[in-house]
Amino acid sequence: MEKIIDPVDRALLCAELTPEKKIQDTSHGNNELYVVDGHDSPNVLREIGRLREISFRAEGGSVGLALDLDEFDTMETPYKQLILWDPEEQAIIGGYRYIFGSDVKLREDGQPHMTSSHLFHYSDTFIKDYLPYTMELGRSFVAPEYQSSKAGAKAIFALDSLWDGIFAVMLDHPKVMYMIGKATIYPTYDKTARDLIFHYLDKYFGDREELVRPYHPFSGGGDPRMMDLILKDGNLKDDYKNLKAAVRQLGVSIPPLVNSYMTLSPTMKVFGTAVNDEMSDILDTGLMICLDEIYDDKRGRRLENYVHELMKRAKRRWPQMDEGLRERIVARLLGRRSDSREKREKKISRRQRKEMEKQEKKLKKEQKQKD
Repeated sequence: MEKIIDPVDRALLCAELTPEKKIQDTSHGNNELYVVDGHDSPNVLREIGRLREISFRAEGGSVGLALDLDEFDTMETPYKQLILWDPEEQAIIGGYRYIFGSDVKLREDGQPHMTSSHLFHYSDTFIKDYLPYTMELGRSFVAPEYQSSKAGAKAIFALDSLWDGIFAVMLDHPKVMYMIGKATIYPTYDKTARDLIFHYLDKYFGDREELVRPYHPFSGGGDPRMMDLILKDGNLKDDYKNLKAAVRQLGVSIPPLVNSYMTLSPTMKVFGTAVNDEMSDILDTGLMICLDEIYDDKRGRRLENYVHELMKRAKRRWPQMDEGLRERIVARLLGRRSDSREKREKKISRRQRKEMEKQEKKLKKEQKQKD
């Protein structure tokens, strides 16, 4: 293990976190959300790499280098970095990195060049019908000093605030309909609890269309029949309660990020689990969530935060404008998402019709040959 680099000077961080990179204030904890990248904020990126390495190393899943950065952070069109910033302490609380599917380039083998591509194979259907409308998330972290409840609201709401940021980014880009990412379980986690979580995810969210599959699936060691005796109620919500209770009896809890994903949407797709040999053999479960199919209570609350921020922006930009007109402008901006979804659904329907017609012609041709 290499020695982790020293903290980046706070003055350098503050100099790079300029107003145009700020996306909103948080609803709890008096923190701020920014979007940066390695080209416009190299010092912030360096500090992100330092904090990621500290966070992942503490869980037994790091790269073991002086800082956690790779080509996806620094390439020509790099992943963007969403960060949660504590303006009082002038410190980064946590973050995600992301890229829009429309910015992803295909490799020579036709697979997308993304952080998850060495673990998962993406089908042609996914690449055509989903990738252009996705946002891939990864490398989530919360700095250790903000993981304790002793840090107050800034820590308690850290992950929740990052999700507000993710929603804001997606809502700012109306063509983005899906978020794809990985939920991580570390090698130190209880194996019985791990297998039970994986079984629950496959039982209720398994990708039966095989849009995306791990190259080397991790199957776990639990007996499905025994686990079904615990997940015995046959429905998503009740078996989630059974899962939580069983995991708690084992002396652990469902990992926070895994828990966040499994309670976001009833239509989430889980692509299976792969062993990430680049990160100390952590277990990464691929998944996809449609923004418009997230539970109403979770989506509504974050939409309110986003609309509130839009109104603040509109007021700053047009201070003399009538309040009613500002509200209509915000409504128009939100309406772009519905228009984009309708266009996408029509596009997929046309493709599906063409595919059906192609299959019908093929069947007719085969039938003629038989006759």
